[in-house]
Amino acid sequence: MKTLGHWLDSPRRRSVAAAVAGALPVLAFPAPSLWWWAYIALVPWLLLLRTAPTGKRAAWDGWCGGFGFMLVMHHWLLPSLHVFTFVLAALLGALWAPWGYLVRRLLGAVPTRGQVAVALLVLPSGWLAVELVRSWQGLGGPWGMLGSSQWQVEAALRLASVGGVWLLSFLLVAVNVAVAVLVAVRRARVPAVAALVVTATAGSAAWTFSPRPAVDGQVRIAVVQPGVIAGPDSRFAREEQLTRRLAGQDVDLIVWGESSVGFDLGDRPDHARRLADLSRATGADILVNVDARRSDKPGIYKSSVLVGPDGLTGERYDKMRLVPFGEYIPARSLLGWATSVGKAAGEDRRRGSQPIVMNIGDDLRVGPLVCFETAFPDMTRHLTREGVDVLIGQSATSTFQHSWAPEQHASLAALRAAETGRPMVHSTLTGVSAVFGPGGQRVGSWLGTDASAARVYEIPLAHGTTPYVRHGDWTVHAAMLILALWAAGEGVRTLRLRRSAPEPRVPPARTVHGSPARPGR
Repeated sequence: MKTLGHWLDSPRRRSVAAAVAGALPVLAFPAPSLWWWAYIALVPWLLLLRTAPTGKRAAWDGWCGGFGFMLVMHHWLLPSLHVFTFVLAALLGALWAPWGYLVRRLLGAVPTRGQVAVALLVLPSGWLAVELVRSWQGLGGPWGMLGSSQWQVEAALRLASVGGVWLLSFLLVAVNVAVAVLVAVRRARVPAVAALVVTATAGSAAWTFSPRPAVDGQVRIAVVQPGVIAGPDSRFAREEQLTRRLAGQDVDLIVWGESSVGFDLGDRPDHARRLADLSRATGADILVNVDARRSDKPGIYKSSVLVGPDGLTGERYDKMRLVPFGEYIPARSLLGWATSVGKAAGEDRRRGSQPIVMNIGDDLRVGPLVCFETAFPDMTRHLTREGVDVLIGQSATSTFQHSWAPEQHASLAALRAAETGRPMVHSTLTGVSAVFGPGGQRVGSWLGTDASAARVYEIPLAHGTTPYVRHGDWTVHAAMLILALWAAGEGVRTLRLRRSAPEPRVPPARTVHGSPARPGR
């Protein structure tokens, strides 16, 4: 340990170590999917932060760790954004600077049991504050929230139905803090062990008492994934070919991926007729995604459009939350240069104004989302409150085909399904396409990035309301309250210390002769 401490005396080496430590949690996400790693992945970073020589250095180490986390989590953006990926990682990484300071403030030196108990609440709350800020879609959205690493753990999915992905993040950070204390602070192990017991108890209670979605039906939905095909006409022809294979399979709905149609169907009535022919041949409505300049209004939109046997049904959802740099340039007058160093959007796409619930036949209601909108828990929660039976995400990750992005994206649907108690279909152009049941469990097999196929899924339907849908982001509200109470307590403590500090002694006044002045003279 002394050798390691000496090695970290170098500010440059310490910064590198912080960046590496911050990147370690990414291994818990797809593609590695080492879900168990999330329970200890923050420990090296925490141990580094608590030993920072000053609060300023701890904040810098927090920034470096955040940079490492953001860079590795989004490494697949490098072929598109090039050097701008590092700029984004540095900007977002700064959000962890206050968290780094908090770690040293609460766990530095030899913390008391009381300080550790406070840290077990404040540090997870601080982490949630970071996730809350970066969840704003203008900063890239909630991609890579720590809790989403648990997408394949049944007990964690049950907890998500109670407090959303936020509750999972809070508990994961609390467990990491407890483990770091067990490793480094022997005299404060009692609250650390207590925190681990409480977390295990909470998980068990959620497993036992949280309401389970009541399965009361089934629907057959087909996913059409054409694979990597250049050109909108060739892609449409392949999707058409795959869809015809679904004839006679008693399908209720057919879903194509994001940008599956590269032209406005109002401008191309021939393609609208071909889609209507497919609907009649298969006996099912077809949900396509149009990525094109609108014929009825200015600008380019990404829109989920429903086509039936008689043509366009009029059901249309325009994507509301756009991908920064991929679909628009934030503050284009200042950051427009990003188009010269990567594949940033040359023209901003237009936004939709509201979510849409689509009616399929007489008794099926679906809520479409496009691309990274599936990362936002508030959007699927809203659709569930509006009465959807099935959540649908249409996506395309062909630009990042050979990276971790396709699997990361598909895994988000498991969290959204678990949070809402509604099944979710994740349909893509090039994989990974996946379906999850109302408890977040996987339904059928995935269509990987090497597949060009149409597959039918028998999806269980469930109704009832999860605690998360009823109560929303209560975990976030509780975390903000904890931070506010702690900050208020720190303010009161600082005032008391100032008032109780002895006043500085004033040296006696001296006469012109140099001798101390005496009273009465």
